[in-house]
Amino acid sequence: MLSTLRNAWKIPDIRKKIIFTILMLLVIRLGASIPVPYMNKEVIKQMFEVGQAGVLEFLDLMAGGTFSNFSIFALNIYPYVTSSIIIQLLTIAIPRLEEIAKEGEEGRKKMAQWTKYGALILAAIQSIAMTKGFFQQAVVAEGFLQNTIIIVSLIAGTSFLIWLGDLITDRGIGNGISLIIFVGIISRLPSEIIKSIELIRVGALSIIKLIVFLVIALIIIAIVVALQEGERRVPVQYAKRVVGRKMYGGQSTHIPLKVSMAGVIPVIFSTSLLAFPQTIALFINKEPSAWVTKYLTVQGSVGIWIYSILNILLIIFFTYFYTAIQFNTVEYSKNLQQYGGFIPGIRPGRPTTDYLNKVISRITFVGAISLALIASLPILLSHLFKLNINFGGTAIIIVVGVALETVKQIESQMLMRHYKGFLK
Repeated sequence: MLSTLRNAWKIPDIRKKIIFTILMLLVIRLGASIPVPYMNKEVIKQMFEVGQAGVLEFLDLMAGGTFSNFSIFALNIYPYVTSSIIIQLLTIAIPRLEEIAKEGEEGRKKMAQWTKYGALILAAIQSIAMTKGFFQQAVVAEGFLQNTIIIVSLIAGTSFLIWLGDLITDRGIGNGISLIIFVGIISRLPSEIIKSIELIRVGALSIIKLIVFLVIALIIIAIVVALQEGERRVPVQYAKRVVGRKMYGGQSTHIPLKVSMAGVIPVIFSTSLLAFPQTIALFINKEPSAWVTKYLTVQGSVGIWIYSILNILLIIFFTYFYTAIQFNTVEYSKNLQQYGGFIPGIRPGRPTTDYLNKVISRITFVGAISLALIASLPILLSHLFKLNINFGGTAIIIVVGVALETVKQIESQMLMRHYKGFLK
């Protein structure tokens, strides 16, 4: 990875993209420190210190501390992620939306626009929920205008993040939305380390338990890398054909089927959906919020088990769902047949489709189960060992997955420039 980054830095075009991406991520971290007006930050700080914000502690980790600071980026990019989930599910359910999605570039632009509109609606709902619900005691606004400014500031913060995400994707390196989530998680890592050291110093945390947890974290990183890099190569043979006096085809190749074709998307989607009950809890008073904390969040004695089970099921579902969207076995088998390709021992057409479905189902099952278990295992171990560490498997998967995807994109751009120079 370091070798790739060093070589990429030597190429002027890629160096400009890397610098642009770093500058945009710095802007995001600076924006995370800009407070929302008419909010009492001391009251919010006390709520987090005394543990009243249990429904938001995990979201605060994933958002890079913007909840506890109540900055203009308090909602982060998650309304956009949730909107993306809804739009993709509706695309499967509504035939008209599926037709629009298949209209090429214009269709993708329409779907992206609707996703952004949905994100703004969800951001408005969440901002009202926070200011009029859970954080109402921290609001010092007087009158309709000042209250509106609070809500508009939060919506504008999310809109700005969506715009920056698109900008990074177009002009920088990597997927902008994923990198925003990545930098938010990473920014909390130093404070988590300091917190763990302090707990060890006062005797509230055993160093042996912490070492065990770190070893497990390293094993998780190794498994995530193996999942991201692992693939099943399905052999493909192209038939020989004569056109005029020339012979075409006859070569052998393979279809690289990734074990984790969906990447970190299922984990991000699952985290966003499981935040829904916590968002609803912000509308209501303390007692129902305490019920949600106990039964539907990782902070609750019962909730940690319910949350983990739901997390596992949702990750498995979204892994299959996103893999089906990315790899259409029917279209792939048609393209193979059209260009004279076939899988040795398998007849072209329907048998090829069935064979690819069988292979995809098997490797996706392994990838889905592995992702689900490593996302939930550290949370459960932290609860059993009484470690009180929020930086669990979900965060590790997202950080490692996004880092690998970004490096792969850098490598692909380097490869393109290498071939361009060779052809000259």
